[in-house]
Amino acid sequence: MEQQSGSLCINPHRFYYMSMQRGREKMERKRTEEHNLCGKKLRVCVATCNRADYSKLAPLMFGLKSHADEFELEVVVLGSHLIDDYGNTFRMIEQDDFDIGSKLHTIVRGEDEAAMVESVGLALVKLPDVLQRLRPHILVIHGDRFDALALATAAALMNIRILHLEGGEVSGTIDDSIRHAISKLAHYHACCTRMAEQHLIAMCEDHSRILLAGCPSYDKLLSTQHRDDYMDIIRSWLGEQVKKDDYIVALQHPVTTDIKHSIKIYGLMLDALLEFNKTTLILFPNIDAGSKEMVRVMRKKGIEQHPNFRAVKHIPFEQFIQLVCHAGCMIGNSSCGVREAGAFGTPVINLGTRQTGRETGENVLHVRDADTMNKIYHALELQFGKRYPCSKIYGDGNAVPRILKFLRSIDLDEPLQKTFCFPPVKESISQDIDHILETQSALAVDLGGTNLRVAIVCMRGNIVKKYTHANPKTFEARMQLILKMCADAMRDAVCLNCRILGVGVSTGGRVNPQEGVVLHSTKLIKEWSSVDLRTPISDALHLPVWVDNDGNCAALAERKFGHGRGVESFVTVITGTGIGGGIVHQNELVHGSTFCGAELGHIMVSLEGPACSCGSRGCIEAFASGLALQREAKRLHDEDLLKVEGMDMKISEPITAGHLISAARLGNSKADAVLNKASTALGVGIINILHIVNPALVILSGVLGSYYQAPVQRLISERALASAQSIKVLTSDLEEPALLGAASMVLDYATRRIY
Repeated sequence: MEQQSGSLCINPHRFYYMSMQRGREKMERKRTEEHNLCGKKLRVCVATCNRADYSKLAPLMFGLKSHADEFELEVVVLGSHLIDDYGNTFRMIEQDDFDIGSKLHTIVRGEDEAAMVESVGLALVKLPDVLQRLRPHILVIHGDRFDALALATAAALMNIRILHLEGGEVSGTIDDSIRHAISKLAHYHACCTRMAEQHLIAMCEDHSRILLAGCPSYDKLLSTQHRDDYMDIIRSWLGEQVKKDDYIVALQHPVTTDIKHSIKIYGLMLDALLEFNKTTLILFPNIDAGSKEMVRVMRKKGIEQHPNFRAVKHIPFEQFIQLVCHAGCMIGNSSCGVREAGAFGTPVINLGTRQTGRETGENVLHVRDADTMNKIYHALELQFGKRYPCSKIYGDGNAVPRILKFLRSIDLDEPLQKTFCFPPVKESISQDIDHILETQSALAVDLGGTNLRVAIVCMRGNIVKKYTHANPKTFEARMQLILKMCADAMRDAVCLNCRILGVGVSTGGRVNPQEGVVLHSTKLIKEWSSVDLRTPISDALHLPVWVDNDGNCAALAERKFGHGRGVESFVTVITGTGIGGGIVHQNELVHGSTFCGAELGHIMVSLEGPACSCGSRGCIEAFASGLALQREAKRLHDEDLLKVEGMDMKISEPITAGHLISAARLGNSKADAVLNKASTALGVGIINILHIVNPALVILSGVLGSYYQAPVQRLISERALASAQSIKVLTSDLEEPALLGAASMVLDYATRRIY
């Protein structure tokens, strides 16, 4: 072709050189901009693939957006978010006012195994351009979906740091393999449970890069659980006639490693629901291989037209959690059943093997081999309409602050190459890890006659922080104060890196620990009989709650932190304002058939002794308690028989048991006689205990314990049976036995069930 103008004559080699030069200049400008931003903001890219993972990622995205001075948020949407058949759920991301930086159509339709593989391949083709354009410092990936595996593979090969949420968990199907593969590609981990953390450590992941955060979705569902408009939400999806706790939520996904069997279970579940004849909200399955066949089964049975059923493709998460919270039952194999539903105590029936290995609360009934409709129907009969204690296995509502703090701690100058820890670290190492990890702790509550105290107590028995307030005189004021003090402590626990496992309550009176109810109170605490403590505290804090009386708590404290460690049988006697205690026999606390098995202060040692607060006479407490000694001190003082030479006693000073002890030590024979009588009464009572339960050790706790130790030991050596005379009497070294005992109930018994 003839050239018509010299200005259009371009040497191809020069054109190539100029293009390369412009490219280099553009890359240099980008590096300069990146360097300028590096010291100011951390660029975080959050990639979401479907409606389920968005519910986990959204709270974190809101947290990142609210700290725009520290983080630059980029959002990438792919997978089933962009498919009409699955609700075009990318719209809810836009409705949440997030700017979507990239939308990638990565799903190859077919809903079979080959389509899943092709979808991963398509995502790997499209992702490099997006990641190269966004150049994030951190890519946040959630869970165990095949889309997430493509994201992790692309980011790892492009030297982009990966934060993986919910790694280390165990479940059924191919999800396990994908989840663990992503964990091996990820540089940082934010896991939900202590067991998941240990799995990651056992997989040789660097424990300094693992954060035990809890599930971010719990931040949202716990804060919005008690919405006033929940009935409006229920009616909008299920109709005007539906009542709370009188409908079922069904959500069943295919099991990709056994598609044929999972379709069979799905059909049996639908048959059982038809037979059970309750209003049912049923969600379409996810996009995994086998979902198309499951939808065919649903339509063949006429579910979409049946008056009892409402079949939907998608429900916004805020509304979905209200529907789950107030359902009579949830059925299927969704992870929501074993995770989020536990936070509400909603009964759940888990079908098949898809969630095998998941940690679950007691609200989940597993139907492992769901091979008949009758078996599923019977499970519905057992579960429908029940309510269980709320479970916080997967989170406490503070995951997002922990993850943001974790992100701030990431040093971008650290080498990108992962290092693995061989051999696996020991389990105990997580107890001494730096500020990134937390200390397992308990909230301990002590209800005394004068003060109400709450403390955060760690696993080693250290009181991290303590709160004290005068104990109100009325029931309503007392309960309000307990809940307020506990809520304050929960907030402080996040800042103190303490993960609260539960609440332990120590209170005076007779307690039914199985139900968490105070049966009969002492006279020192008014309006405190027939009080259910467990339910209101558990409902308010979303934590398991244990309750016992102060004497039993003192024994539990000694067993875990004091002289009772490693001792199979021992007795703890509290010598304070009253006399109480607890008995540990063959490593178990003795409560008795009517929960007064260790009322040690009310063992009668005299038929004609002084009147006791219990209404009887001659009890140990009537002789040896602080109140009894104070009564005798006042009597001697009124008769002008108490004060002796050298005794410092002011006229306006109230008379106490301490004055009686001081007078006896200075040679007052009357005071000494009173104390000898009290010591003898206590010693005789303890000898009776030795002859009944034959413990290996007696521990005296309380303010009078050090005074009574020697005379009680002497009386045992003189008057007990020969085989019991060698039993030692020790004084407790614990400063806060009631609080430590309350905490020990949580720290010893906050166990998790594993299927």
